Amino acid sequence: MTSASPMLGPWAMHFEVTRDVVAAIRAEAERAHPRECCGILLGDVARIDAILPAANVHALPETNFEIDPQTLIDAHRAARQGGEQVMGYYHSHPAGAAEPSATDCARAAHDGRIWAIAGAGRVTFWRDNKGGFIELSYSAVDG
Repeated sequence: MTSASPMLGPWAMHFEVTRDVVAAIRAEAERAHPRECCGILLGDVARIDAILPAANVHALPETNFEIDPQTLIDAHRAARQGGEQVMGYYHSHPAGAAEPSATDCARAAHDGRIWAIAGAGRVTFWRDNKGGFIELSYSAVDG
């Protein structure tokens, strides 16, 4: 199990995520297959309560993802206006494990955000730190 919040700082290794969020990420991954799904994780300091699915606008969506920039801008704008905070991002690995790929590591912003990755029937959560990805623990809770 995994995840933490960028607002908690790099020392935070555990957080809560609703069971609905985990199920929604799995469902998005299944719907997008054989392409990668992607989107935004929303919540507050220690909990992820929702996802915001986004179009994968990458030219090679079977092996890469790029969150639609307008969806990302809108999510940050809504957060500034009092909406749920952007805690991180999610995507799937249709033919791979639920762990950061070499491409994920190379393209990551290393900004402390949470990444959820769906693959091989699992959803895992990671913190994108300057030193690389760290798998995080989480508690699945009712929404």
